Amino acid sequence: MNIVVSGAGGFIGSHLCDKLIKNGHRIMAIDNMVSGRGENLEDIFYHNRFTLYRHDVSEFIHIGGAVDWVIHLASLASPMFYSEHPIKTLKVGALGTHKTLGLAKEKGASYLFASTSEVYGSPEVHPQPESYRGNVDPFGPRSCYDESKRYAEAMIRAYRDKHDIDIRIARIFNTYGPRMRLDDGRVIPNFMRQALTDAPMTVYGDGSQTRSFCHVDDLIEGLLALMASEVDDPVNIGNPDERTILELAELIREVTGSSSRITHEDLPPQDPPIRRPDISRARSRLGWEPEIDLLDGLERSLPYFEAEVAARR
Repeated sequence: MNIVVSGAGGFIGSHLCDKLIKNGHRIMAIDNMVSGRGENLEDIFYHNRFTLYRHDVSEFIHIGGAVDWVIHLASLASPMFYSEHPIKTLKVGALGTHKTLGLAKEKGASYLFASTSEVYGSPEVHPQPESYRGNVDPFGPRSCYDESKRYAEAMIRAYRDKHDIDIRIARIFNTYGPRMRLDDGRVIPNFMRQALTDAPMTVYGDGSQTRSFCHVDDLIEGLLALMASEVDDPVNIGNPDERTILELAELIREVTGSSSRITHEDLPPQDPPIRRPDISRARSRLGWEPEIDLLDGLERSLPYFEAEVAARR
């Protein structure tokens, strides 16, 4: 198939492109490299079925020839990046979704959107099923990201209903693995960088807040299962293994063999206290669930983080 992937140079996007190339597809990748990195695409950059367009998907997109799928992954997904670029974040969620939907409509292509667990906000229902409508602040410090994704879902629903576009929506929960940027402010690369340099490991608040971490290899299989299905409702893709942030810090200290001490700082405003996906829909309708447990996933990811830390010394 001919597949357009926005955000192809990012952490998840590059892994998905690798897998799609391996499966025999032709990839037309789009990325403006605000948070993506060219080195993430080194393994496939010169492949004869891969083309990269340096382009902002908030602007008009022109792709020649047939397109079977449009996959919209472009986003500034880490708190550090979306706090620094709030307008770009809103534009890629709103205008970028509009432009990629327009491309799918023009080409008669199917459409996959990478949404987020952040559409649930600070949840009052636990774990979070797709039917939960969320507890969000449209004027809060995280709203540029949360609301851009919620608006995008609404637009995708409208294009499905008005133009009969074949859609998929993946609500992605915390994902980790190789190719994460050390400087993006997310908890696993933060802890890995600190542990591997024996620096203090920074836990915000008392560390009792929870997250559920899915290895990127499992996530990619979930996205492919969603594409292969006929499910046009949102689907949670994540690992329901819920851990406190303090547990995670201890586990990473163990995996790295670090002597770092754990320190505490004030919790960022509106940081969600809990996060765990209900993946009943993914299990029953996609036949998918994650297979890589957290310890195994961290051990698989360690060589990448060691190399990244060594390269910056």
